[in-house]
Amino acid sequence: MKISQITFTRFLAAIAIVISHFNKDMFVYKTDYISDIFLKANVGVSYFFILSGFIMIIAYHKKEKIDYFEYYKNRLARIYPLYVLGMLLFLVTRYSKFNVIDAFLYLSGLQSWIPGKAMILNFPGWSISVEFLFYLIFPLLYNYFYSKKNKSIWVTGIVLWIITQVFSHLYEASPSYKGPHTESHELLYYFPLMHVSEFLVGNLAGLFFVNHFKQKNYDIPVILVFTVVMLSLIFVPLFYHNGLMAVLFIPLILFISWNNGLVTRIFALKPLEYLGEVSYAVYITHIPILYILREVLKGQNYKLDINSVFWIYLAVLIITSMLFYQFIEKPLRDYLKKLNIR
Repeated sequence: MKISQITFTRFLAAIAIVISHFNKDMFVYKTDYISDIFLKANVGVSYFFILSGFIMIIAYHKKEKIDYFEYYKNRLARIYPLYVLGMLLFLVTRYSKFNVIDAFLYLSGLQSWIPGKAMILNFPGWSISVEFLFYLIFPLLYNYFYSKKNKSIWVTGIVLWIITQVFSHLYEASPSYKGPHTESHELLYYFPLMHVSEFLVGNLAGLFFVNHFKQKNYDIPVILVFTVVMLSLIFVPLFYHNGLMAVLFIPLILFISWNNGLVTRIFALKPLEYLGEVSYAVYITHIPILYILREVLKGQNYKLDINSVFWIYLAVLIITSMLFYQFIEKPLRDYLKKLNIR
């Protein structure tokens, strides 16, 4: 089952994160309410985690059992080449940051397990460290719960999500939380176990989707839920980073996936679907590409305002991401999948 229209939403989430990591002097931060959205755009990572859980079910729901080795090989083939590329590009301008221990933690995907190390080297890689945990546990969940239609996983997933939300809000408000750029911040925001519930509720949404597939025109619900998401980010001062927005993201994902209206026809256009396909390259390379571009512009003595730099950066990022996808991600993914190393 392929859901073309959901693919483009990955690109939208990735671009929101890109903007949130760019200079806060750019134009989107000069407008009230709009700036509130992009200041909280890291919630896009939560969307990725939930969507990842959803897509895993869509991809495997017809299998009786997942072969562990094949699954792990295919997942690594999908994400690891660009994950490594992100680190190498980062070191082009930040080579002084390199050390063997950090490289080992990054390459093994262990950095997010150690508060104080989550942001080493190419810092968007912290979320891939979390995804490694998702990929590790998914075949177990599928073989022992999902394929056997074991209802206990529903209770487990929902209870774990509730516990995560309660703990996150209490911890952020407690004296133990010391604010950004501290180990307590990395524990709260980046520790993999803080995000497992997002993947699990994404799995449950996927199960609900395949068992209640009902394609029709859901344009209005899609627009309404998306509007509520934006209004929530603007007006509701809650801690969204660890999956609270699942209460809105899951309906949004379901309505978009079920929809056959105008929104779907637009989102399923091949150019937009292609942008969704390159969204992983956009996300994992956007920081090193920004650092490299800054060095190039500085070296050429260009005197550009911050908004002009952003548009140049966005164009360069999308073009390079297309090249990375076309000439690195796809070929290496296909090659690694075909390797017979068992």
